[in-house]
Amino acid sequence: MSHRRSKHLRPPRPLASVHPYAEEKSDGRWIVQTMPGAKTLKTYRCPGCSAAISPGTAHIVAWPDTPGLGDDRAVDARRHWHTACWERHR
Repeated sequence: MSHRRSKHLRPPRPLASVHPYAEEKSDGRWIVQTMPGAKTLKTYRCPGCSAAISPGTAHIVAWPDTPGLGDDRAVDARRHWHTACWERHR
């Protein structure tokens, strides 16, 4: 049987460097958060250019302010964008 170390004895996880903020685009209001490269451990597909966002690459995570049809929560529609692609997104 293995025992996990108490979460109270583990070092605290670093918080995101920037809190989410709202941004208006032509397709509605979005909640946006920057992801520092040190916090990105997976590969994501950017909806702006369809290219991969590699682990360790700083980027943007954005989701609609309100849930779309069929979504229980707006955050379920979050997508990872290259920063430049998000800036070009109108």
